[in-house]
Amino acid sequence: MSFIDLHCHSTASDCTFPPRDVVRLAKECNLSALALTDHDTIAGCADAADEAKKLGIDFLPGIEISADFPRPGTMHILGYGVDPESPQLKSLTETLLAGRDNRNPLIVKKLNEMNVAVTMEEWEREAKGVVLGRPQLAAILLRKGYVSSIKQAFDKYLGQGAPAYFDKERLSPKQAIERIHAAGGLAVLAHPVQLRTENDAQLERIIKDLVDNALDGLEIIHSDHDAALVEKFTKLADRFGLLKTGGSDFHGSNKKDIQLGAASGRKIPRAMFDALRDRLSRSQA
Repeated sequence: MSFIDLHCHSTASDCTFPPRDVVRLAKECNLSALALTDHDTIAGCADAADEAKKLGIDFLPGIEISADFPRPGTMHILGYGVDPESPQLKSLTETLLAGRDNRNPLIVKKLNEMNVAVTMEEWEREAKGVVLGRPQLAAILLRKGYVSSIKQAFDKYLGQGAPAYFDKERLSPKQAIERIHAAGGLAVLAHPVQLRTENDAQLERIIKDLVDNALDGLEIIHSDHDAALVEKFTKLADRFGLLKTGGSDFHGSNKKDIQLGAASGRKIPRAMFDALRDRLSRSQA
């Protein structure tokens, strides 16, 4: 039986591994297929696809979009099989990156007011890619000695509820799904546990609303999902006729406890990749 990973990141967003190195690691982990799902960008997909072809790994271009959702929960929509050349996708990523561009100077300004010496230029150098994410800024704070760990950087300065936390402008869930479809992709709700719903009834209502807006799938296996959650989400996916996906949410050394190709000790079966690819083939026929 072969295994895969449908949720991982690269230096194009907030992982410490360049796209080609993510694919090489997948090869070392004996994965047969991979989807790269960087936040708000597909900038790493061309290199990843090229390396995957060289190494004989099946590949799907992907993206992870943060959708508007009430706090304290978060809603992320994964887009699989999007066309990197799609004008709709280009417009989407420009919109998403503009939201970050508006937010990031506010974070730096607040840190400076708290006597934390950091600049936008430092952050841009640390990012080395298209997307500036908070993990890169956390790495700078760690290196400069303001914190003793990445986690402390988020707890003390950058995380939700911390003094230098600023949210970014987001698409509605409906808009995110529509944009993914317009780019030829399939839309999947990532790590539903992070919705932080109060009860199962609320969770079901949210998923039903997404299904009414043409959601295609649900991420069943994830590093934040224990066995009970995997079972719960599997039943929900079956009830609503959704594709089932899985991924580690690999971020390199930014999340050291997460290994590519494994989610809370579970491997992700090849059948999930094949089901996505089959659905894409039918929808594009």
